[in-house]
Amino acid sequence: MKKKKFFKNLRKPFLIAEISANHNGSLEKAKKIIKTAKQNGADAVKLQTYEPHSMTIDSKRNEFKIKKGLWKNYTLWKLFERAQTPFSWHEELFSFARKNKIMCFSSAFDQSSIDVLEKLKCPFYKIASFEITDFSLIKKISKTGKPLLISTGLSTLREIDDTMKFAKKCGIKEIALLYCVSSYPAKDEDFNLKNILILKKKYKCEIGFSDHSNNIEIAKIALSLGATIFEKHVALDGQKKGFDLKFSLKGREIRNFKKQLEITTKLIGEEKFLRKKNEMENLRFRRSIYSIKNIKKGDIFSEQNIKCIRPSNGLDPKFFFKILNKKAKINIKKGTPLKREYY
Repeated sequence: MKKKKFFKNLRKPFLIAEISANHNGSLEKAKKIIKTAKQNGADAVKLQTYEPHSMTIDSKRNEFKIKKGLWKNYTLWKLFERAQTPFSWHEELFSFARKNKIMCFSSAFDQSSIDVLEKLKCPFYKIASFEITDFSLIKKISKTGKPLLISTGLSTLREIDDTMKFAKKCGIKEIALLYCVSSYPAKDEDFNLKNILILKKKYKCEIGFSDHSNNIEIAKIALSLGATIFEKHVALDGQKKGFDLKFSLKGREIRNFKKQLEITTKLIGEEKFLRKKNEMENLRFRRSIYSIKNIKKGDIFSEQNIKCIRPSNGLDPKFFFKILNKKAKINIKKGTPLKREYY
């Protein structure tokens, strides 16, 4: 029996709630965010699994300093030290997610993080945009036999191509790509949403959208272009502090985001030409052929005694020229819809 594809069998649209660093160093807040995500319609929650030493070194040299943006003046070490979700929390967070009946998985950033996540039966893995060319990380993930979600921010098509080829060579059976703009928050003008079409056509896999913007219309357009998996950073209702707060959905905003995607999905519809029942009820108001004068048996049908008018109780107007100059087989009163047996 053929194994079902993991990504293809996810509910569509599939919304991933990214907790990231919005827990602000509090395990209890991380749990509250998971619960909030579940209550507001998210399909999965995602952690980030790393320790500062797996990301960088503790250096104050100029190249290790962040010079602009949300995290200006942090060194890389300090940022990751403050933003990390400690390994010691992971078992409790995965367990809490299971109890709340929401899927939990994580972005793995180095080989040690995969060891942690495998013990917790992480269902699939994500590679962040900044790690897309880390082939040693991909090689390690391939040994788990799990599906892989790859974020493509910052990447050229050549880099995506190289990574896809390597991942498949390593034996990873299923890969999904996320179109992503790696700026925080991402401005509207940063996007080129036709990248989704390009990725879909080139790689013939599930394509998603990792959204760091503050404009829900961008996600709706992404969906219309074929994105099926959506990732948004999330926080609590009314939360005032958080590393990613400026591009995060807060509490009930998660529900609205999901609802808007679902509405857009319905508007897009199916990949076949289709008319809904509600619309088709108005067919009765189309035109049809009626007698506009009393017509006697044997009379010739002409533009003086028949006409295409609304409603559609008679013959379709496409038969009008076929009827012209034919003889009436019966007497027909004015205002009668014509039928085939009348000529």
